[in-house]
Amino acid sequence: MQNQQIAKHPDKVHGPVLGIETSCDETGVAVFDSGCVDPERGLLAHRLYSQIAMHADYGGVVPELASRDHVRKLTPLIRQTLADAGLAMRDLRGVAYTAGPGLVGALLVGASAARALAWSLDIPAIGVHHMEGHLLAPLLEPDPPQPPFVALLVSGGHSMLVEVAAIGRYRLLGDTLDDAAGEAFDKTAKMMGLPYPGGPALAKLAESGSSGRFKFSRPMTDRPGLDFSFSGLKTQVMLAYRAHADDPAAKADVARAFEEAIVDTLVIKCRRALEATGSERLVIAGGVGANRRLRAQLADVAQREGFRVYFPRLEFCTDNGAMIALAGALRLQAGLHDGPEIKVTPRWDLETLPAIA
Repeated sequence: MQNQQIAKHPDKVHGPVLGIETSCDETGVAVFDSGCVDPERGLLAHRLYSQIAMHADYGGVVPELASRDHVRKLTPLIRQTLADAGLAMRDLRGVAYTAGPGLVGALLVGASAARALAWSLDIPAIGVHHMEGHLLAPLLEPDPPQPPFVALLVSGGHSMLVEVAAIGRYRLLGDTLDDAAGEAFDKTAKMMGLPYPGGPALAKLAESGSSGRFKFSRPMTDRPGLDFSFSGLKTQVMLAYRAHADDPAAKADVARAFEEAIVDTLVIKCRRALEATGSERLVIAGGVGANRRLRAQLADVAQREGFRVYFPRLEFCTDNGAMIALAGALRLQAGLHDGPEIKVTPRWDLETLPAIA
């Protein structure tokens, strides 16, 4: 568990905070002004470098290659982002970096750079929980949600529902028991021979498919609870796809039915979470939050049932430095920071984070 603490004589950070994201296959850097009341206007600059082209040759992320590419790209990206913001290194008042969850080697690249920079400038640094970054990304929008709310976090290997009483006060309502939604998208796409990254490729294929030809289960919606399990659905799709391998139209139809099953399941669980908590605000964040069908269906249900749903803009659904800069700035502004050691937490429970006073 990351050992965040309050300094004996904390200098609460007000001013530019550099955010660094290197948890997987994207190098993200941003600068957020913690002295700005409006989070949307506080984002001064952000840049993102994606490793998709490199990993496409392997059909998935190769951790060692990801780490090496972060090493090559991070320093130039920091310089470019600061130039975009019109700032010099000496203007920074704090550094935030993704400390977990994620690939340990990739995390260590960002953590090492952040700690070295903070030490050289004699400014505080803080390790940010990657999923808290996603959770807070909608705060960068013009009409941000205010706690309390329920958040659906669907990013990579995570599909979870979280009750947010305040920033840093999180209660896990439901979690992934096996494959998360994003994993199911990627693994199913790979099984169907679609290019990497599989999730967006499968969603694009589904747009040309016919609805109703195939019908797959909505996992764990026939019983109470808010947990997720998509491994069985993945198996159903594999069997259907193989049984109709000779039919050229079946590929798109299977993709359409699979996407509908994922989206329906997520919507059903979100409605249950809102009912269980009595909340009228729902936040959707993470890579799967960019899915068009999910956005459209939740917006329609929200309008009919009278609750508000909030999405980050598409560029902030995937991993990015802006969400890390914001999450870190909020914690540094509250006087929280980490010790000088370089430490990451590849597996990190969101509920263990200290609340922001």
